[in-house]
Amino acid sequence: MQNPQTQAAVADEQLSPRPHHSPWPGVVSIAIGAFALVTTEFLPVGLLPAIAAELGVTEGVAGMMVTVPGLVAAVAAILVTVGIGKTDRRFVLWGLTSTMLLSNLIVAFSHSFPLILIGRALLGVGVGGFWALGPALSTRLVPPGMEPKALSMIFAGVSIGTVAGVPAGALIGELFGWRTAFHAGSVVAVLVLLTQMRLLPPLPAKTSVSFSQLPELLRVPKARLGIFITMLIFIGQFAAYTYITPFLSQATRLDAKTISILLLVYGAAGLAGNVIGGKILARSVRAGLITTGVVLGLSTVALPLLGTSLIGAGVLVVIWGIAFGMMPMSVQTWIFQAAPHAMESGGAVFVTTAQIALSSGALVGGLAVDHLGVSSAMVVGGVLALAMAAIALLWARDGEKPATKLHAVH
Repeated sequence: MQNPQTQAAVADEQLSPRPHHSPWPGVVSIAIGAFALVTTEFLPVGLLPAIAAELGVTEGVAGMMVTVPGLVAAVAAILVTVGIGKTDRRFVLWGLTSTMLLSNLIVAFSHSFPLILIGRALLGVGVGGFWALGPALSTRLVPPGMEPKALSMIFAGVSIGTVAGVPAGALIGELFGWRTAFHAGSVVAVLVLLTQMRLLPPLPAKTSVSFSQLPELLRVPKARLGIFITMLIFIGQFAAYTYITPFLSQATRLDAKTISILLLVYGAAGLAGNVIGGKILARSVRAGLITTGVVLGLSTVALPLLGTSLIGAGVLVVIWGIAFGMMPMSVQTWIFQAAPHAMESGGAVFVTTAQIALSSGALVGGLAVDHLGVSSAMVVGGVLALAMAAIALLWARDGEKPATKLHAVH
């Protein structure tokens, strides 16, 4: 999934000297880490029915496997950023990748749902810490002027995780059992860790971030509006997306293989949305926000009405995927534009906001599923997305174009 968390370039306030050797293998290793984290964080989305059935919990409760790492990541983004001090960032990344490996092993071998949630909480430490450091480190590695290309590679890792990782996990779970999907995730984590240990050069820190620097982003009114908009659209997105597999299984009555294909189509549509969003944002960030909210909201609200057939669900999933691809770019560009001076100290705050919204969305969707049925999660998500579009229409105003532009992933 393209993940908004790439905003968090907060690890260091002063850049270390640029390396003389080729920087790109190191950047690739970080991008691979982004792919693995996105895949692991949302792996339960394609496996919820099987997990719930084996462990004897409802699908809404099983959705806590998405909620818990999001909540932990929200705290970890700040604590890791402040707590690592001047530790070599290379070692920090190795440690964060190791938490992903350990998390997958705990989930794969545990038969206790509380223990599984502990494993997923450990993943949250890796997720929050990685997104608070990874993008910044990728820009440190490359020569001046190549930072956008480095960030685009991180976006690509996120996109590939959404396009291929989550549906592949769902397919593995269908063919060999859901635990095998987490075993496969463990293998991927080992390969990522070995790649980073081989390719990442020393990344000494020049300074550390203190708690007093973190609220800087919130002092800017336009950035505060962006944070609120981010909360609404992310809660809406993940209230619906977390339960897309149960919806397609129960309401559309599709088999697991067909659902895996639709998830793949959803991710591919997200890549297209990334490109479309980039073109809209080049003209108007406000228009990008409104378009994202309207398209995402209408497509999810319409699913219970028009998504009961394969054709109807397929069309709406494609439209939804396009909006999902536009979503992180829209909110990121707005906040970059609002407070470019505060992004280093405020990036951890943005990651925390996004993760709280993500986990809250999964929780809200789970409550709706358990009390009102699986279709209600789509409606709740859509209404929140439309509310975001309405707020952007009423209060968002385009200003001068940001000095730093986000580039679409091609």
